[in-house]
Amino acid sequence: MSITQIPGILAAHATNEQGGTGCTVIICPAGAVGAVDVRGGAPATRETDLLRPEETVQTLHAVVLSGGSAYGLAASCGAAEELERAGIGLDVGVGIVPIVSGACLFDLAVGDAHTRPTMEDGAQAVRRALAEQSVEPAQRAPLLRGNVGAGTGCSVGKLMGPTRAMKAGLGEHVSQSGTLICGAVTAVNACGDIVDPTTRTPLAGCLSEDGTHLTRTTDTLLEDVATMPLDAKRTNTTISCVVTNAKLTKAQATKVAQMAADAYAHAIDPTHTTNDGDTIFVMATGEAEAPVDVVGALAVRTLEQAIVDAAQSATSAYGLRAACDL
Repeated sequence: MSITQIPGILAAHATNEQGGTGCTVIICPAGAVGAVDVRGGAPATRETDLLRPEETVQTLHAVVLSGGSAYGLAASCGAAEELERAGIGLDVGVGIVPIVSGACLFDLAVGDAHTRPTMEDGAQAVRRALAEQSVEPAQRAPLLRGNVGAGTGCSVGKLMGPTRAMKAGLGEHVSQSGTLICGAVTAVNACGDIVDPTTRTPLAGCLSEDGTHLTRTTDTLLEDVATMPLDAKRTNTTISCVVTNAKLTKAQATKVAQMAADAYAHAIDPTHTTNDGDTIFVMATGEAEAPVDVVGALAVRTLEQAIVDAAQSATSAYGLRAACDL
């Protein structure tokens, strides 16, 4: 099952393979209860304050995950304008305003540094997603994974410099427990290594000096603190959107986002560094009754597997090897 096949949810990409960047949109045309958790030290985000429980806006229409660093926020503007043209948004009396939150990752060091997701990219991704709106959820095409959308220029394992980094990409996973559904989409562009959340076995990350095997970034960091080069300042960030059919308040959705951040700690090592802008959005469509702790626990498991998928679905590109090559 893909996130596109969750009732009430649409998703699509815009990919610039030559430029090494792109964006991914996740849309709930009817509006979802939204929340966000920002753990990284260098975030590039849009409309995160209004997702706080005490703020008055109760509906989130779309989340945009984008490359391009702060320049990539333009994709969210394009997405918002396209949603307005489609009649999707919050009625403010004199028109409608789509509530679109977004986050960007730094992929300027991959592909062409002067190519970033644009307003047209955001609009194009929305058009592609809305084209599936009349199709029954079970019949919708699954979301593409790997070197697409926000995952196009993703890389991991960069604390020892770009020559020892590896390619990652965009991953997704959907889990179900009874009537409760939870899906996650993530673009993994971390400083650290991607590890199996159960065995802690490295899957992608910092290569050895001869490029033959994976090392453990945290072990290297702790063994040689004084000479650690830390060449990857602010060039990272893992950004994710968790979608659930659970009925949640904004406060409960915020707790789910906070719990979901544990997936980063389980599957990325190290994570939430000063060089990462790690961000997790939650969209809750409100069909299924479930305790908030159950939703949070399922979100953690789902996002863990999406992060793993981001490493395993990526293919070699831009001079970087991928997990499938090892």
